[in-house]
Amino acid sequence: MSLKNKRGVLRLAAFAAVAALALAGCTSTASGADKASSGPIAKEDLVLVASVINTTNPYFIANIEGAKALSKKLDIPLEIIDSQGSSQTEISKIQAILAQGKKVVMFVNTVASSDAPTIVDAVERAGGFVSIWWNKPDDFEPWDSGDNFVAFQKHAGVDSGRCNAKAIGDSLGGKGNVIMFPGVEDSTTSATRVAGFEAEMRENYPDIKILEKQASNWDPQLANQNSKDLIAKYGDQINGVWSADDGMQLGAIQAFEDAGLLDKVKFASDGLYPDTVEMMKNGYGNNAIVGETFHRGYMASAIGLYTAYLAATGEIVPSELPKEKRTSFFDIKCVTPDTLDDYLQYDGPDAAANFVDELIKTGPWDTEPATLVGGGGPEVLPTS
Repeated sequence: MSLKNKRGVLRLAAFAAVAALALAGCTSTASGADKASSGPIAKEDLVLVASVINTTNPYFIANIEGAKALSKKLDIPLEIIDSQGSSQTEISKIQAILAQGKKVVMFVNTVASSDAPTIVDAVERAGGFVSIWWNKPDDFEPWDSGDNFVAFQKHAGVDSGRCNAKAIGDSLGGKGNVIMFPGVEDSTTSATRVAGFEAEMRENYPDIKILEKQASNWDPQLANQNSKDLIAKYGDQINGVWSADDGMQLGAIQAFEDAGLLDKVKFASDGLYPDTVEMMKNGYGNNAIVGETFHRGYMASAIGLYTAYLAATGEIVPSELPKEKRTSFFDIKCVTPDTLDDYLQYDGPDAAANFVDELIKTGPWDTEPATLVGGGGPEVLPTS
């Protein structure tokens, strides 16, 4: 089966490069006197909102699935924001929903880390509640902002990068050359994954050289073009390819297949997207994909929205929670072709609904397989 024939592999919309926010001066939260009151809100006055970076990447599509499953379970209406890869589009659409008057319970997968303060400030002023996933400035913490910024949540990026580095390093026998495709440069998620990958290589695979890294903005098409450029530059010197997410990996794999090099190169990435699952199951490209990290977008959005919902309805008081339940790191699993079958259960047709059922029973910090494993402050980067 040629990768060219896989639906949607390279039809994902390209992200625009994230520019500096035009809303300069709006990146600090307002004083308490300027914010709307934030007491418990009646369920019938709430609307769920899920803001995603785009609506074509499989991970963000899964974010939407999780939000829909929770909306159905709680019987609360849902609005979806497609940021179209643009911070300005993201913020303007959020502001438009806030202006409609209902109190929002919001999950935001931010386009860039620098978007978070502006979004939180707008939600606080409107008396809504928000959980931010993946990206925020390290010095912008929920407990410094107030109860309306309920939580910042993510899977640890350093662990993800280390997982992938070990998979590539072992598959190459500890020797060779690799190239790297980070995501958006202004992304703590990408930066922590890069740091973990590089640290693992330095510490345990000193004979593997990183030839070059090219930020590819979570965009399969850009990763495909960057791969072509690096293939032209390095040719068969490239033995391994790391990408910060599977969307970019799929673009890179296509380029190596086109160049006739796919069966000579090993790949690892983050996300275990459906196309990746199929390729690993089938041993695609001489077992080209050697490592992945498992988490699911529907789990992230459901956890984020449900945490914010509990705050909005007064079932939790964020300021009374321990810090690790406000800046939270959830478990991430290292996956190889040998352990792949253990994770197939999470991609069935009812997976999102089943996860939401367990989430309601066990709460946002104890639902398998995405349980709380740490947090309480910025992710610590390796110093080696």
